[in-house]
Amino acid sequence: MTLRLAGPLLLVGAGKMGGALLAGWLRQGLNPGAVMVQDPAPPPEVAAMMASHGVRVRPKVEMTDPAAVIVVAVKPQLIDDVLPTLAPLVGPETLVVSVAAGRTLANLASHLPPGTPIVRAMPNSAAAVGHGITAACANAEVTPEQAHACDELLEAVGEVIWIGDEPLLDALTAVSGSGPAYVFLLAECLAKAGVAAGLEPDIAARLARGTIIGAGELLRRSDLSPAEHRKNVTSPKGVTAAALEVLMAEGGFSDLLTKAVAEAAKRSRELSS
Repeated sequence: MTLRLAGPLLLVGAGKMGGALLAGWLRQGLNPGAVMVQDPAPPPEVAAMMASHGVRVRPKVEMTDPAAVIVVAVKPQLIDDVLPTLAPLVGPETLVVSVAAGRTLANLASHLPPGTPIVRAMPNSAAAVGHGITAACANAEVTPEQAHACDELLEAVGEVIWIGDEPLLDALTAVSGSGPAYVFLLAECLAKAGVAAGLEPDIAARLARGTIIGAGELLRRSDLSPAEHRKNVTSPKGVTAAALEVLMAEGGFSDLLTKAVAEAAKRSRELSS
């Protein structure tokens, strides 16, 4: 499916997430001539990608006509400075999509013309390889057509989940936004445990990485739940059962992860307030 929009797209911020989104759009066939990027100093790899596709990038973009979509991918602390400068580029039909963590729809709207359609989205780091998952929430001004256009933009880097209750974004951020870090920690700890059991560090690291990648691919390809997969690889009184007895004990892996997600959601709420 070729990605097409009703008008020009302005990407503000071409760092890790902005660059990942742009790469996904170009993979989906979006016309590079329809994209403008505002970033004073994009990373070298993103700058090279834009140059190879002929995407226009400027420290400050000036447009004669309003953009169809403005995607804001700057750090949250820059929002208060950046959004007011974008207000003149927002027309009656312009959709603004923010991937800045912790900035609410109301906060974003306070910097933009009244009635601006806004989507708040939270992709995770796996967007960089086209396998991210994004939680998204729209304000009342977003039309079905604009929501569909936003869907296509976000699906260029993975799956999209829409929610109607904005405060739930804090919990979603704690699960999927921060989730890759939990998986990376699991790989790190699994490798360290392998070394403690007598393996060479490079072998332990390769085993941990390969195991997590393979398990993730099994989940992706199967309709079985994670619990069903766990049971399928656990023989009664076997090796895996002995390990799971430790991990699933009171205060173990499940309890720690529940506590971790609760703390992450709490911090997300604090940043949003």
